Amino acid sequence: MGLSATAIKDGLDHVAAREPLIGAAIERAGYPEPRIRATGYVTLLRTIVGQQVSVAAAASVWNKLAALLGDDIPPEALLAADFDDLRACGFSRQKQGYARSLCELVVSGELKLDALPADDEDAIAELTRIKGIGRWSAEIYLLFAEGRPDIWPAGDLAVQAGLAKLLGMGERPDEKAARALAEPWRPHRGAAAIFTWHCYNNPAL
Repeated sequence: MGLSATAIKDGLDHVAAREPLIGAAIERAGYPEPRIRATGYVTLLRTIVGQQVSVAAAASVWNKLAALLGDDIPPEALLAADFDDLRACGFSRQKQGYARSLCELVVSGELKLDALPADDEDAIAELTRIKGIGRWSAEIYLLFAEGRPDIWPAGDLAVQAGLAKLLGMGERPDEKAARALAEPWRPHRGAAAIFTWHCYNNPAL
């Protein structure tokens, strides 16, 4: 499960001790709520279903897939499903390819989602073996599902914008700059990332 409220608070307090601007923002905006997703195959399949479509469209596709293949859409059932049946659920050719990549890795045992490497970069490398799962999606999974405390999705535009707001920067930093700015916050960059989302459009700041 993702970082708990206590872990987020403790992590942010650690970061605030190093960066007074973060501490000042916490006083105005408060601590963020946890962002938690389930670990495992279903969360990654939902990530694929939700790519580049609205929340409502993704929910519609998911519900149709569940009606066709059963609740939680077992990987074996998806692999055995007919292309046109999946297409009728709103599952495009590209996303079927991504989903099959995930299912094949899970069913074969090549990808063990209950035993990803302890090293964050190694875990990201494992997850990005799945077609359609890039670095950002892997980082979000490790932060929100596994609750890894030092995940820092520096390529996320809202993280970059939130960081600029928090640190009083004139413009949004790029991924490389965002990564460098957060280096002193190790090993609590996950809490900092959640706080940047919390502050991105927060009227208190």
